[in-house]
Amino acid sequence: MDKGYIQIYTGNGKGKTTAALGLSLRAVCAGKKVFFGQFVKGMKYSEVKAEKILSGFEIRQFGRECFIYRDPEEEDKKIAKEGLAICKEILKKGEYDVVVLDEINIALYFKLFEVSDVIEALENRKPNVEVILTGRYAPKELIDMADLVTEMKEVKHYYNKGVKARKGIES
Repeated sequence: MDKGYIQIYTGNGKGKTTAALGLSLRAVCAGKKVFFGQFVKGMKYSEVKAEKILSGFEIRQFGRECFIYRDPEEEDKKIAKEGLAICKEILKKGEYDVVVLDEINIALYFKLFEVSDVIEALENRKPNVEVILTGRYAPKELIDMADLVTEMKEVKHYYNKGVKARKGIES
């Protein structure tokens, strides 16, 4: 690719990470290299096994257990900042065709680092790198910078009826 674009998948509906994984699968199947960095997440979701199956796909997690129902601790901030530093270098080197920053908007929402740090990483990336940013609450600064923004809107969700995350579907 001569030019990589910035895509954002945000909103309160289900499917942001799933869409990024789908794009990653498509890219790998087209012979591209994908780096998938997951912020906030430390649980062993099913997708962490993908790099053992898919040549050209690497995934790293920059989180511990989920803190959505508690305040983030200093260790959460430290891990997220270290993850962002790794992603900045990956974006700058341009060895991957697609870089996914999964749940980076949530990391920003919980103030694990600053939006200016993410903007700097995006501005200093190799121009041919496609970047996908996921997570609810995408900040206006990133929306303004992005080339494509998709908002997932929840219309109905079985979670509201007490259905827990199912392996291979939500986790």
